Amino acid sequence: MNGTEGLIAVTGATGFVGQALLDAAARAGFEVRALARRRQVPRLGVEWIAGDLASRAALDRLMHGASAVIHIAGVVNAPDAAAFEAGNVAGTLNVVEAARAGGVPRFVHVSSLSAREPQLSAYGASKARGERMVMASGLDWTVVRPPWVYGPRDADTLEMFKLAKWGVVPVPLGRASLIHVADLARLLLALLPGGEDVTHKLFEPDDGRPQGWTHREIGRGIGWALGRRPWVPQLSKAALTRISRIERMVRGDKARLTLDRVGYMTHPDWVVSSDAAVPVDLWVPQLRAGEGLKATAAWYRQEKWL
Repeated sequence: MNGTEGLIAVTGATGFVGQALLDAAARAGFEVRALARRRQVPRLGVEWIAGDLASRAALDRLMHGASAVIHIAGVVNAPDAAAFEAGNVAGTLNVVEAARAGGVPRFVHVSSLSAREPQLSAYGASKARGERMVMASGLDWTVVRPPWVYGPRDADTLEMFKLAKWGVVPVPLGRASLIHVADLARLLLALLPGGEDVTHKLFEPDDGRPQGWTHREIGRGIGWALGRRPWVPQLSKAALTRISRIERMVRGDKARLTLDRVGYMTHPDWVVSSDAAVPVDLWVPQLRAGEGLKATAAWYRQEKWL
């Protein structure tokens, strides 16, 4: 599939990953119809549909005439399990039903590596249930479980860059895989044609480093991307829980280090499985963490985020 062969319906296009997808789609010549809760600046090659995942009318308009849907939208941070359920389970079901009703055969679903350990967090549990909705849909589906995604427009990793400017980047114990958002966007587009190598498959993509990165290496890498040599203390779950409660008191609903996040952040192994690797003839990552973090720091500075 390319830009002349069909229209892509996209949810979550205004977010961090979604914006990178629109950039990649524009470069590749795809036509996109995208869902947005708020009015958006006109963008070449993109038709904006006003609405959200709870609006069946908006979803029906989104799907009309589309050849494939890339479902990125979801709730990453929420005050309770019910909010995760509404966004990641009920919302996904609504998109699936609209795709079925609209005759859209191809469905690429962006989940999360946290779905692999759903007992650790309400977020991970909701993403796992969302996956099951997609897998039971009868559509030509592929599920992608990204690990830690970083890059331009990423507000979460930005917090670590801000700490690195002060010379300290506290991290949990353990290790994780990483993927740059541009590499993830390229993968999502590469999956659109479907085929026996990807249909009804679940993939865990990363930057190609075997066994991922320790959190301490990631913290140091963020510092080095800024030209710093930060102190990278490793914090226990108990310490992160205390910090989370303090942040909640100070920032309220805007707190990023929620107790739910502490639940999955402190799991020791968020490295992707080689059994769920993307076929190399379809896609390979282009950015390792060192290069990607340096480029991300440059973007933050250019946009005055740092």
